[in-house]
Amino acid sequence: MAARPWSWRRAVLWGALITLVVVAQGLLVALTLSYEDARAQEHVDQVAAEVAARVKQLAGQDLQGLQALLWQEQQPQTSAPRRLNDAAELLRRTRTLLRIEFRDAKLQVLDAAESPYVSPLFRQLARGQLQLETELACAAAQRQGTQLYSRSYFVPLPDGEGLEVADLCLPLMRAGVLQSHLVATLSLRHLLEEAVTQDLARGHELSFVEGDGTRLARTGLARGAGIYLAERLVDLPGLTLQLKVDATTGRPKLIPNLATALVLGLSLSLFALLLLLARDGRRRAVAESALAESLAFRHAMENSLITGLRARTMAGSISYVNPAFCAMVGFKAEELLGRGARPDLPDDTPPYWPPEFVDEYRRRHADRSARWKADNSPGGQDPRQGFETVFMRRNGERFPVLIFEAPLLDAQGQQTGWMSAVLDVSDQRRMEERSRQQQERLQATARLATVGEMASLLSHELNQPLAAIASYATASVNLLAQESADPQAPDLVRQAVLRIAEQAERAGRVIKSVHDFVRRREQAREDIGVDLLFEAVLPLVRLQARKSGTRIELDLPQPSPRVRCDRTMVEQVLLNLSRNAIQAMEDRTAPALRVLTLRAAVVDASWVSISVLDRGPGIPPEVGRQLYTPFFTTRAEGMGLGLSLCRTVVEQHGGAMDYFNREAPGGTEFRFSLPNAGHASKAAPARTPGESTP
Repeated sequence: MAARPWSWRRAVLWGALITLVVVAQGLLVALTLSYEDARAQEHVDQVAAEVAARVKQLAGQDLQGLQALLWQEQQPQTSAPRRLNDAAELLRRTRTLLRIEFRDAKLQVLDAAESPYVSPLFRQLARGQLQLETELACAAAQRQGTQLYSRSYFVPLPDGEGLEVADLCLPLMRAGVLQSHLVATLSLRHLLEEAVTQDLARGHELSFVEGDGTRLARTGLARGAGIYLAERLVDLPGLTLQLKVDATTGRPKLIPNLATALVLGLSLSLFALLLLLARDGRRRAVAESALAESLAFRHAMENSLITGLRARTMAGSISYVNPAFCAMVGFKAEELLGRGARPDLPDDTPPYWPPEFVDEYRRRHADRSARWKADNSPGGQDPRQGFETVFMRRNGERFPVLIFEAPLLDAQGQQTGWMSAVLDVSDQRRMEERSRQQQERLQATARLATVGEMASLLSHELNQPLAAIASYATASVNLLAQESADPQAPDLVRQAVLRIAEQAERAGRVIKSVHDFVRRREQAREDIGVDLLFEAVLPLVRLQARKSGTRIELDLPQPSPRVRCDRTMVEQVLLNLSRNAIQAMEDRTAPALRVLTLRAAVVDASWVSISVLDRGPGIPPEVGRQLYTPFFTTRAEGMGLGLSLCRTVVEQHGGAMDYFNREAPGGTEFRFSLPNAGHASKAAPARTPGESTP
């Protein structure tokens, strides 16, 4: 008789469950033992590191005490009894030092002090028999000019025991000449005992060993088990000690950990089985309830949407519409369901299709399956990409809609139709049209404002070249009147006429540049040296400087940096700032102190700083807050456009502009930055002798 399907399936499930439980329990036990083993080894490593650090700390403290004793030895008023008393006091303070010797330059013992805590070291064997390592250490210390430890050696004691000790030799040098030695004998066992606490001594055996494993000194209340070991090197000057830590604990016990793992595993397994049984009993009820809630939620969501939803079969027949779609087109759901796009049934056309677009919509639906395959091929477009079309309401009104379509797939992944999300964008199109009309009106208004701004800027900027032309013309008339008396008058008149032509050309460039500036077009940029910019504006600046008795100074690095800029507009900036600086000094600065400085400096590889400095009264804070506001001015004849224009020009070049009131020698500095075109050398600026204008 064949086994029923559920019997063998259940056997497989139970077998898999038992296998998983066994594997899980085995892994849990193994991981627990491994974790305990790792913790024990980590603890031993930590103890070794702590004791090694403590040994170095104690050795350092002993060295400090000996250095203090050596310093006392250097004092001329130190006598033999006093130094012995100081040595005895140091030996009482530390148990690690057993003997301190004062030796001469030839290592002969002059005085010695013994530790009160142990019997004298060299009673069994004389000191002279155990000082080979000491002599080697002192010789090395003398060569290196520092204190060094000797290699450790064994000193027998009268009671049949002995100590492993090491000598620390401190040479006393005066003016590079060896005077004496201070030798201290250090006990390795006492050093180890001082470095280990009682808690560590109860659970570990600690010892100093040699490279071959020979034990030099040990401490600890019990012998180590030899399972968890750790070794550390303790580096002292001239001596390297190998510290070995052996824990007294053995391997983790299996029984307690195994019982805990079994109980935990069985509990989790039983709890999981109970959950499976409970879930199996409630699965049907939960699934039915979830299905009912899901259907109710879907209907509620679809009915609450303001987006129209439409589902169609592969043949094009409408299979579902939501209330929002019905309200959009003005037809009831009964009038739409079942209507399709079959060309052989003209009456089957959806009623919301405009008659003039019926043929086009039918062709589009016929091509939809082909487009779906193409869009899902590698490199195809997203099939959910929206497209815009036109629908018709019941009253015949055409309105634009935006449609997002996605395929409807069944449980096997086969396409059964199309789901469309339809958005009425008629209100959006009306708003866009209104926005377009409003934008056109704003552009017309902006053009009118630009005309006014251009007129203001032209009137402001043309004053300077026109004033120069008038000055040169007056000078020409005066020179022609003196032609008979002055033989150089024709040449001077010719120069003045050339200057008039240059200023007329400059006025034309100003008009073009201001026109381009108002239109916010990309202006002509060129690479030019800052010295050429200064030379271009100096003739006009001198005209105003002569009237007020202002001296002009140039401060340029050598070679002159190069900037990339619109030359005409930057010259206007320099001219405006220079005129403002001269006017600021006319009434409030003594004639002898009126100095206008034009300065340039390379900030870095990208920027060049240009400054215009005066020695006027400075700018008050209340004026500085409005300094760059258009049409703000403190002069009755000013228009308030100069600084606003200057700052805008600098910002169009990507730079920044600001001002600073100088404390000494007083005055104001206007500084702006321009792009560095030539990557000029960053040599220190050289002061160019300033020009003086009477």
